[in-house]
Amino acid sequence: MASVFSHAVAAAAIGTAFTHPRLPLRAWLLGAACAVFPDVDVVGIPLGIPFGGPLGHRGLTHSLAFAAALAALVVTVGFRERPAGHARWRLWLYLFLATASHGFFDALTDGGIGVAFWAPFDDSRYFLPWRPIVVSPIGLRPFFSLRGLRVIESELVWIWLPCAIFAGLTTVAALRRRAARG
Repeated sequence: MASVFSHAVAAAAIGTAFTHPRLPLRAWLLGAACAVFPDVDVVGIPLGIPFGGPLGHRGLTHSLAFAAALAALVVTVGFRERPAGHARWRLWLYLFLATASHGFFDALTDGGIGVAFWAPFDDSRYFLPWRPIVVSPIGLRPFFSLRGLRVIESELVWIWLPCAIFAGLTTVAALRRRAARG
């Protein structure tokens, strides 16, 4: 898996494509939470849930169906009143993409088991053909080690830098659109 930090960075970058001057802070925070949330499945490890099972790590909570359902739930509960200038479907799309990005980045890692993108309809696990990201260890102690440093170095190159470029480009495009409107 990619680290919790990088999943949150990805959500922030995706959020720049959905910005509006009055986008509430809670939208950004909920986007980061949605991007991190799929790893809730690690609680199943000590409970004896099989690692490669449908409810195991990188299973159902990493699927596109879960991303759609979580985004719908968060929009319904977190935005009972629509923020000014934002359609609910745009908030849903942002939260869906933030959540779905989790599985995408995990499928780019060099370890672990694949991602069940199509669960609950198909429990097959997939990796992307190119896997440059060093897989993050599960747990705090292993993360704060030499291996964790390798993970951060890898993620700076393969997640943070592309996210920064994406955020920069979408921000410049938004500023140009606003300037053109006057």
